[in-house]
Amino acid sequence: MAVQPKKQKKRIEEIRRIELIEAAHRIFIKDGLKGLTTTRICNEAGMSQGILTYYFEDKDEVLFEMVRHANRILMDEVVMRLRSARTRWDRIIAVIDGNFPESRFERNTANAWVSFYAEAAHNQRYARLQRLFYRRLHSNLASALVPALDRAAIDPFVLGFACHVGRDLAAARAFGRGYFAGAGQAVAYALYGE
Repeated sequence: MAVQPKKQKKRIEEIRRIELIEAAHRIFIKDGLKGLTTTRICNEAGMSQGILTYYFEDKDEVLFEMVRHANRILMDEVVMRLRSARTRWDRIIAVIDGNFPESRFERNTANAWVSFYAEAAHNQRYARLQRLFYRRLHSNLASALVPALDRAAIDPFVLGFACHVGRDLAAARAFGRGYFAGAGQAVAYALYGE
């Protein structure tokens, strides 16, 4: 008779922490950083107000973990999309679509993240997360762009792409293709495999 491996049980502390982080994320997306209060997080999670300080040092720790949680969701989406990418251009689109999925591309979400980035200028923990996010985004894009662009040209491309993503994803894709249109056949082949 085969022995079944024991399922690892999550400790109640882990479950409660995740519930509080997810509740904070829902409020953050709806109302940004200013809407996040201990009371609202606990109410959203269906827990008593004092429970937050039992599982976290303070509200700032919940916010830090919430931002890490949100980034993990996006990172998983990017990795899934990158696995099916066949050309360098597909890789670029996978990174953009994974980081800016249309299903989450709405005004409240954008406002919430703007509030986070504004706070990162004053909060060292958030600034550290912001730097990590940027390095990951830059690295993912650079892995597709380096053969087609000099390293010095990658940052302007990423910034231009981001400006167009702010308007809409179709404009960002058109910008990307147009950016390389004058670069010749070798660059087009390196990116698109065409």
